[in-house]
Amino acid sequence: MCTKPEPVAKPLVELADIFRQHGEAYYRANRLTPEQYKVFHAIQNCRTNLLGGHAEQCNQCDFIQYSYNSCRNRHCPKCESFKAARWLSARQTELLPVCYFHVVFTLPHELNNLVLYNKRILYNVLFESAWKTLKKLGKDPKRLNGEMGMLAILHTWGQNLSQHNHAHCIVPGGALKLNGKWNSSKKYLFPVKVMSKLFRGIFITKLRCLYQQEALRLPEQLTKELTKKSFNRFIDTLMKKEWVVYAKPPFAGPEKLLNYLGRYTHKIAISNYRILACDEQSVTFRWRDYADGNKEKVMRLAPQAFIRRFLSHVVPKGFMRIRSFGFLANACKAKKVGKIQKQLKAKPRKSAEKKDVATLMLELTGKDITLCPSCKQGQLQRIRTLPSKFNNTVFDTS
Repeated sequence: MCTKPEPVAKPLVELADIFRQHGEAYYRANRLTPEQYKVFHAIQNCRTNLLGGHAEQCNQCDFIQYSYNSCRNRHCPKCESFKAARWLSARQTELLPVCYFHVVFTLPHELNNLVLYNKRILYNVLFESAWKTLKKLGKDPKRLNGEMGMLAILHTWGQNLSQHNHAHCIVPGGALKLNGKWNSSKKYLFPVKVMSKLFRGIFITKLRCLYQQEALRLPEQLTKELTKKSFNRFIDTLMKKEWVVYAKPPFAGPEKLLNYLGRYTHKIAISNYRILACDEQSVTFRWRDYADGNKEKVMRLAPQAFIRRFLSHVVPKGFMRIRSFGFLANACKAKKVGKIQKQLKAKPRKSAEKKDVATLMLELTGKDITLCPSCKQGQLQRIRTLPSKFNNTVFDTS
């Protein structure tokens, strides 16, 4: 039985407040990319009269309330929950009655600077290398001997907003063999050390090819240093490191999987509820130090440093942060997932009905936005549309 969620209190300080208070100073001192510019202004103006909205009136006491439009930008902490909820409902029909494994592929921090200058290229290489690692191991006749499936989610941040490029991968426990039969995995997927070495080799091979093709944009301070000889030394350093590939225990059933995906798929670098305070000197926020026993700590950053860290995680325009591979790829998953479900005698789950904003708000926050805040009895009804004061191109959802 579903329990009604407790109403969520509004944070005292939001990311938008920090942008409004310190945005002008940041503009003067820094140059923003077009993507960062759009994200900055979208978050700054989200749910304000600048984006337009509508007026609502109570059908009992005639109270009038103005509601303003969301920016719908995927980097906005106010808009992420709705997108996640709708995305999850579409994943219901794809669930299989098998163990699902959670594997995290992480790039070493030595690559951070190079990634910042080559986001689109190297994020793609991260996805490709993670999939190629699992694909190769899955096809091994001594292992699963078939085609695997993978859902991958790109995260580029650590809890303190520093660069921490990694891909969270959700992997069904098994593979579809060439003869169409499903082959289930046992208690674990693959040895972590084997995945780590294979992932490292695949990524570095692709990186070397990109350098030889002069496809990489090098940071100015490294352009003179990364000659062919020094680049090879850089590669040697990366090869000597143990790359982190972390495999968590399998999820305890599809419901646990969906709960996890709901937290991670549309997550951004920081949510409003982690921000504690903002003044002229600093921004204060909560973070978890995984290197120190997962302890919750408080960090203070100068406003300029906080904004710079946040904007460094803006992805290129049109870049897909969530991708599916193998038998979960969009081109074939309906056919192949159906075949697997039939073999496992599993009834496909029905996709949840598409819910309106009011229903989603009630489920996510426990707040009924249709209830009159004045008399607490009547229902708010739309009476007028408020036009936006901006051109839509400024606030695209990239």
